[in-house]
Amino acid sequence: MKYKFSGIKEAFLFAVTLISPLVSWGQTNDPIGRESLNTITTAVPILLVSPDARGAALGESGVATTPDANSLHWNPAKLGFLQSQVGGSVSYSPWLRSIGINDMSVNYLSFYIKTNERAAFSAAMRYFDLGEIQFTDIQGYDLQQINPKEYTFDVAYGQQLSENLSLGIAARFIHSNLSQGFQDSKPGNSAAADVGIYYTKDLNLGGRDYNLSLGGNLSNIGAKIAYTNLDRKDFLPTNLRLGTAFTMNFDPFNKITLSVDANKLLVPSPGNDSTQSVPSAILSSFGDANNGFSEELQEVSISTGLEYLYNNLFAARVGYFYENPNKGNRHYLSLGLGLKYQRIGIDTAYLVSNAGNPLANTLRFTLSLNIDE
Repeated sequence: MKYKFSGIKEAFLFAVTLISPLVSWGQTNDPIGRESLNTITTAVPILLVSPDARGAALGESGVATTPDANSLHWNPAKLGFLQSQVGGSVSYSPWLRSIGINDMSVNYLSFYIKTNERAAFSAAMRYFDLGEIQFTDIQGYDLQQINPKEYTFDVAYGQQLSENLSLGIAARFIHSNLSQGFQDSKPGNSAAADVGIYYTKDLNLGGRDYNLSLGGNLSNIGAKIAYTNLDRKDFLPTNLRLGTAFTMNFDPFNKITLSVDANKLLVPSPGNDSTQSVPSAILSSFGDANNGFSEELQEVSISTGLEYLYNNLFAARVGYFYENPNKGNRHYLSLGLGLKYQRIGIDTAYLVSNAGNPLANTLRFTLSLNIDE
């Protein structure tokens, strides 16, 4: 689908509008009663979106769930506990179909290989295609057609430190090209790193087997990104994700896992100095909200998920994502199914939301392959 714009400013605003369902807009009142933007916004918000169907179906939770081919995104520390020697996945999500856009998509390709019994290496590529945009002059005559896109290349390594604990690190190259050089703009490039920790423990309570897992991931720690030759630069979505997953094994064939993640962006709150350094912004982000600690708590979004697994062959999933109304007001239910046959797995996710949400009815698909499992 093509859209027409007479200037780079309009195109950038449009691009933000396309991505804004990921970092929705919230409003608050200033001291004299005027509405003002109160949602934290960053460059390349697609970095925080679940690339795979399983995580999406679990309400965007995954920092402490069982390791899989997409662990690099959720928590690189989980790589150390992968069971298969080699594996990978490919994911695809048509984007914003509910509002009539038919040429946008999010794509993700991942791969991992165990280097020994307690460690694994992983690599991934994410590609976000924003469709076609047509620039025009002020009379409406066509000037240039562009196809904005963003992509990342990731590598990660996870290592078990003990039978219960692992650490992981990841490095990421980021390329964001929203205008393809039209007028005075330029593509934005940056690099970032993730650091993760994962703890898992089998339990036996009352004669029944359980598993408790805890996880933490500090992601997208990196240099600001610039789209023009001016001094203005935008923060990457540096994010702290903490969570847990609790699995109940009813018998050898049936088990249920409850997962809960909490997320907080570690960038300046609205109204604060956007020129500060990345380390300074990370440290100050825990106490820079205008309304104090209560507003800092509002900046924490909650992801919850429930997964039923039968004989490691069939999975049914449901999740819920919540964000405070003052900080974006995203809240939606997600559903998903998974089916595994021998080494091949297929997962789907479906986002259920109100009719006014551009992400309503969004589908995600993941095809995975595990070798030597």
